[in-house]
Amino acid sequence: MSARGPVATPIPPGEEKAAAVEEMFDRIAPRYDRLNRIMTFRMDVRWRRRAVHDLALAPGARVLDLACGTGDLCRDLAAAGLSPIGFDFSAGMLAAAQTGAPLVRADALTLPVGDSSADGVTCGFALRNFVGVAPFFAECARVLRTGGRFAVIEVAEPESRVLRAGHHLYFRRVVPFVGGLLSDRAAYAYLPASTAYLPPTADLLDLARDRGFDEVRRTVLGLGAAQLITGTRR
Repeated sequence: MSARGPVATPIPPGEEKAAAVEEMFDRIAPRYDRLNRIMTFRMDVRWRRRAVHDLALAPGARVLDLACGTGDLCRDLAAAGLSPIGFDFSAGMLAAAQTGAPLVRADALTLPVGDSSADGVTCGFALRNFVGVAPFFAECARVLRTGGRFAVIEVAEPESRVLRAGHHLYFRRVVPFVGGLLSDRAAYAYLPASTAYLPPTADLLDLARDRGFDEVRRTVLGLGAAQLITGTRR
């Protein structure tokens, strides 16, 4: 996969996917935040703040931000009086991070923390990049105390046929084009295509419930362009 050319084949499964995604995010790290603001018309800022709000945790609560990237969610968590720790396996993303929170280079599916050691878990726009969704929720369940909360933001598709058509055109055509001009065409072609790694909504919520969570809820954001999934450790 070239640095500027289109994605010729899908990202491979398993550990090969993990390595390919890590290398891709290392490449796009320097301009990642700028592109996020442009591509979402700054709505991503509001979505992250909504995720922090819906965690509904007391000040001082310890929150693990998984796939923390450059630290956007960590900054919002800290601003809300919480105590975030960021985890990401992309060295490039961590090097570009701008946050005062502690940062750890680690795989979100095998976190170097003890059982029941966190009050909250957050993750922004990374669920589809993991090797598996079920192992992600299982790891969240392991590290959260009873009553702990998770909040995951992820892309979605509008239910309305008209909105879905416009979203498809923008997400599948405009995003790779603009991403190619300003950063890396291959990466910004993969990011829309990676929605194929997400299970259907009902299955996604069931995966969280089956791994030990109650009060699992899905909130539609941005007219359906994104979604916020929250739950409480059983």
